[in-house]
Amino acid sequence: MAICVSCAHENPAGAKFCMECAAPLRASVESRELRKTVTVVFCDVVGSTALGEAQDPEALRVVLARYFERMKAIVEGHGGTVEKFIGDAVMAVFGVPVVHEDDAVRAVRAAIEMRDALPSLRVEGRIGIDTGEVVTGTAERLATGDAVNVAARLQAASAPGEILLGAGTVALARDAVTVEEVGPLELKGKSAPVRAYRLIALEPGAPGLARHLDAPMVGRTHERRLLEDAFAGAVRQRACSLFTLLGTAGVGKSRLVREFLAGVDARVVEGHCLSYGDGITYWPVVEIVKQLGGTGAVPAEPPEAGAVAALLGESTVATTPEEIAWGVRRLLESAARKRPLVVLFDDVHWGEPTFFDLIEHVADLSRDAPILLLCLARPELLERRPGWGGGKLNATTVLLEPLDAAETDELIGRVLGEDAFDPELESRIRAASAGNPLFVEEMVAMVRESGERHVVVPPTIWALLAARLDQLDPAERQVLERGSVEGQLFHSAAVEALATPPAPAERELVGLVRKELVRPDRPQLPVGDAYRFRHLLIRDAAYDALPKAVRAELHERFAAWLQERGSELVEHDEIIGYHLEQAYRYRIELGPVDGAADVLAARAAALLMSSGRRARFRGDMPAAASLLTRAAELSAAARRAVVTELAAALMETGELEQSAALLDQALAEARAAGDERTAAITALARANLAGHRGESVSMERVIELAGKAEAVLEQDGDDAQLAAVLVIEGRHRFFSGRSREGVAVLERAFDLALGAGDLPCAHEALIWIWVAKTFGSASVSECRDSFTRAPAQLSETPSNRLMLTMQAGLVDGFAGEFASAREQLAEARALADELGARTTSAALSMYAGFVELLADDPAAAERELRDGYDRLGAIGESGYRSTVATMLADALVELGGETEAAEALDTAESLAQPDDIDPQVRLRAVRARLLAARGELAEAERVAREGVAVAAATDYVVQHGDALLALAVVLEANGSHDEAAAALRQALELFERKEVVPRVARVRALLRTGDP
Repeated sequence: MAICVSCAHENPAGAKFCMECAAPLRASVESRELRKTVTVVFCDVVGSTALGEAQDPEALRVVLARYFERMKAIVEGHGGTVEKFIGDAVMAVFGVPVVHEDDAVRAVRAAIEMRDALPSLRVEGRIGIDTGEVVTGTAERLATGDAVNVAARLQAASAPGEILLGAGTVALARDAVTVEEVGPLELKGKSAPVRAYRLIALEPGAPGLARHLDAPMVGRTHERRLLEDAFAGAVRQRACSLFTLLGTAGVGKSRLVREFLAGVDARVVEGHCLSYGDGITYWPVVEIVKQLGGTGAVPAEPPEAGAVAALLGESTVATTPEEIAWGVRRLLESAARKRPLVVLFDDVHWGEPTFFDLIEHVADLSRDAPILLLCLARPELLERRPGWGGGKLNATTVLLEPLDAAETDELIGRVLGEDAFDPELESRIRAASAGNPLFVEEMVAMVRESGERHVVVPPTIWALLAARLDQLDPAERQVLERGSVEGQLFHSAAVEALATPPAPAERELVGLVRKELVRPDRPQLPVGDAYRFRHLLIRDAAYDALPKAVRAELHERFAAWLQERGSELVEHDEIIGYHLEQAYRYRIELGPVDGAADVLAARAAALLMSSGRRARFRGDMPAAASLLTRAAELSAAARRAVVTELAAALMETGELEQSAALLDQALAEARAAGDERTAAITALARANLAGHRGESVSMERVIELAGKAEAVLEQDGDDAQLAAVLVIEGRHRFFSGRSREGVAVLERAFDLALGAGDLPCAHEALIWIWVAKTFGSASVSECRDSFTRAPAQLSETPSNRLMLTMQAGLVDGFAGEFASAREQLAEARALADELGARTTSAALSMYAGFVELLADDPAAAERELRDGYDRLGAIGESGYRSTVATMLADALVELGGETEAAEALDTAESLAQPDDIDPQVRLRAVRARLLAARGELAEAERVAREGVAVAAATDYVVQHGDALLALAVVLEANGSHDEAAAALRQALELFERKEVVPRVARVRALLRTGDP
């Protein structure tokens, strides 16, 4: 049979026109399964058993026949469909075969008419109604879903003559009905109580239909002026302005921006945040970078070009989010110096935290270039980023409110043009749209297309769009559905390839453009035309109508299609991994899991793991954590493969508890399974994490666990994983005061990582080699020599430049070259600030403060160290801060601030780990001097000797020398002049070996005068 999509009449097979309304017939939209939100009505006769007992069977049959006939007529009169008769109960569905935007209201109207008709039929009845998602289009054309069961149970729970509504129906019909809650009901088969409402009355509804049009803008004068002022200010001041336009879906953000851009003299680039795929951080940034010319438009400096090249996937140079933000900012500044620049980011509320950081980096640090950062977002942005734009002098955030009544009337008039609706219909459109321009346009358009004048305007745009899609030609609708699988932006070639069998879609796409459901857009792939859904909700409505089994199939097929054609996409693996992940999740949701699903999981996990590792490579830890978490959730094998990397990413994003829980679970699973390799690696990662959480795990224990993991990995020949283990071991050997051992281990890790192609691991090993040599036994000459040996692909990155400049500045201070030291450390501070490296910038005070102490300028040292001490405290950092606190106390003792010095030492003692050598030695050296100044000489000598003993067991040359200097001060104060001189001579030998020129000069002077 053929079902008319205009009136839902069932026609004989082969009919070309509807026998009820004469409309041309086309293939039914119910010829295949769909997911729909429908409203289900159950009406049952009360006391049918007694009725049968009291009446002759023939008379009873007549009564029931009249009852069924009348109920069917009422349901169909309101646009519903009687699915079946069950005994003496009637089940009707509103939304089959065609969804109407006001199906919930139609169902309530029909229920009232059914109830009112029962007395004339000499029966009593009760009615239940519920709205929810079902699957339709099966061979029997039945609706299958929980809404059917709830409606039946509500009917059974109602009293004679009563109509009970479920929460879903009330939500859609809330503006048209008066109800009272009857309290949560315990319904048969439901695991939890169900909210139910007794219908009291139905208010007259307002019909509405939908279509999206590009109507002229109405109102928005104030908001447009603010936009123009922000742009004019950016041009006048040659500065960057951040302008955020917030508003709900369809309220007119895009229209306002289009009107503004049409009159602005500027270069405009646009980027759009994707609504799917966690961890696709830089998609909108890649869009604008490509529009600006990619790496060819970047200034010549290697760091900027390297960061942008890495962003575009054109380089394997190690980079970080701060470096990428820096490179993008420099690119925008370069473009804006030629012509004022407007950078439009749409759907910002879908963005990732690192993307938010990049925008704020550009807004905060851009200089001497007229840039307007124009961000469009839903109000949910402020839930994800509560401080968005806060505290910035150059930031404006505007909430775009709905149109008022007069403006809505003006918009309706402009959309209608020469057409005219009756005043009542226009009034209903105005009331239902609630000032939302998209709602107005869609309603007017559907009224025009359908010719109907009595359809109630829906209370939500979701119902409106679902109704719109159900009135499309089936071929057009299927094109939309296939496009929705790719996303808001889709390619015609993909839509054609996903058809069964593959088929052209040009005619349907032209029709969809004409109907304003999609618009042409810039292709992301060299495979033909691209289109964008006019609104994300249109895409969502099309996608949600697909059965999950169909979604799984289409996601898998699209992933295969993209695998062959999407190699130019920067985030190729992330996107393909997402689609395979979706295919797998839908399959296991529908169950049972089979071998094909396992293959999907493995393929998706591999791509997500690869994507997560690349995110770690560029330093985007939030994206890395998200991608690796998703990979780990897909299979036990993937979880074992990524557990240590995921734990490290979670640790770096501050999610220490989650990281610990992950490692604890993985360790227990590995031990239970007898997996020695995974257990060894995981145990080491857990011990490494313990030190960051204040747990009691010694350096030696970590080193011991590293040795066990190395033994297993050397047998496997896994050089990349072995390098990562060696980095942990090398760091802990250095932390425990054995810097030479640490350097040797780190150099091996560096070579293995480079050989395995693991640049992030090589980068980490190189940095720790520099740090260990600077603070350990290597002389100034040896340190300087090591700085020149970094491979080009690492040394040219901004982050390596920052670390190299830091170490070189401190080494210059050791050499007594204070002007150069201060210059280099100032450069490092500026670079850290440009990259947004807040912790490193604050920790630099440790280097700058120590240089000033070497230069015998305790006042300058105190200023540097107090700044870092306060900044580190503000962000909750404790590792660097414990060392900074000991140095600050040192400067305060020199300045006579004994009380403040004691407080700083108490803080250092509370923060420092017991086996963290640097702060523990400095803590004792400074405390001994402080005690001596107070006259507590015996205790001072005990503490000073303790510090010397701790330092002597290490190869920390400078710390050992400073501990001996402190002991000499105490001994001299105690009258032990010979012992003091001996301590000074020992310190001199250490400082000369390290080539610490200022300390050498100071000790020699003390030995000459005999007065420490």
